[in-house]
Amino acid sequence: MVIQLGLGTGPLKGIRVVEIAGIGPSPHACMILADLGADVIRIERPGGQMLTGGSHDLLNRGRPSVALNLKDPAAVATVLELIEGADVLIEGMRPGVTERMGIGPDDCFARNPRLVYGRMTGWGQTGPWSQVAGHDMNYIAITGTLHGLGQVRDKPQFPTNLVGDFGGGSTYLVIGILAALLEARISGQGQVIDAAIVDGTANLNAMTAAFLAGGNFQEKRASNLLDGGAPYYDIYETSDGKHMSLGALEPQFYDVFLDLLDIRATAPDRYDLGRYDELRQVITERFLAKTQAEWCAIFDGTDACVAPIIPLTEAFEHPHIKAREVFVEHEGYLQPAPAPRFSRTHATLSMGPAAKAGVHTREALIAWGISDVDTLIESGAAVQVD
Repeated sequence: MVIQLGLGTGPLKGIRVVEIAGIGPSPHACMILADLGADVIRIERPGGQMLTGGSHDLLNRGRPSVALNLKDPAAVATVLELIEGADVLIEGMRPGVTERMGIGPDDCFARNPRLVYGRMTGWGQTGPWSQVAGHDMNYIAITGTLHGLGQVRDKPQFPTNLVGDFGGGSTYLVIGILAALLEARISGQGQVIDAAIVDGTANLNAMTAAFLAGGNFQEKRASNLLDGGAPYYDIYETSDGKHMSLGALEPQFYDVFLDLLDIRATAPDRYDLGRYDELRQVITERFLAKTQAEWCAIFDGTDACVAPIIPLTEAFEHPHIKAREVFVEHEGYLQPAPAPRFSRTHATLSMGPAAKAGVHTREALIAWGISDVDTLIESGAAVQVD
């Protein structure tokens, strides 16, 4: 296999990224950067990471896998040599770990003062919990976000790890990297990005903070406009046990909804808060009168703000999703296409995820300009997997 640089077609073509492999948000951020055209080299421990690996691990797509034993000084020296030609480094370890390994910010800036050093953690680089273990739901729990999630008043509902790891985590890391890259082009200096899931999630939840500041928000689930408190922004079951999403907030859209659901004559005034339970019952009973497919045919292409709730396997086949090619088949897997889209520098998938950690070690290091790669492999500092 021959690894070639510069194959990306997106707007980040020419940007070079060194990824110190982690799990969750940091590989997702590197997936986004690779999708958008950056040349990313993924540095993994020999044997790979827990919960990652295999040709199905789509978070690792778009970049070669290099296995280095970072306990070996020769492997550390190799990473620092890679840094000299890189624009970005991304790591997702606990604060202080990369410093102890010899690839902390000061070590890297000594080699490349223009480097953008992205650090992805849950709690952040500082604070009393910065060294404490945690996962997505823990991070979003203390930001006030998890408390309001779900429509079950007795217990919050967590949406897997979408809100913290990827919403407040990798998304904000990518934003920070892009901002720092732009600033570095002006100043000639790199900097460290402290991307913490607690910070990003709190920022992501700004609208709720605005509602609370306005004095018209209840910190009780299913009691507000967007959390299922309003009957016209909720989920309803159909006769075949499936569900429809209803988001008819604006009056003009609600009017379309009333007519298509055929409840205009029986529905109470939507502005009469005292009759919300009655309105919800009318909507519930009407949705239960037809199957999901029947309601889809009625609401298709209208401004009623009604859409079916479907599993991922059916999402692949939804007419709108197919028309936009939201998912693409690449190297045998249906997977999300790069996002967002660009009118001139169209992003495409250049390669799939590595089947094994270290499968590209020799070729990728050579492509990045590392000399005497065979010696690194023979010594065990680097591992080439067949």
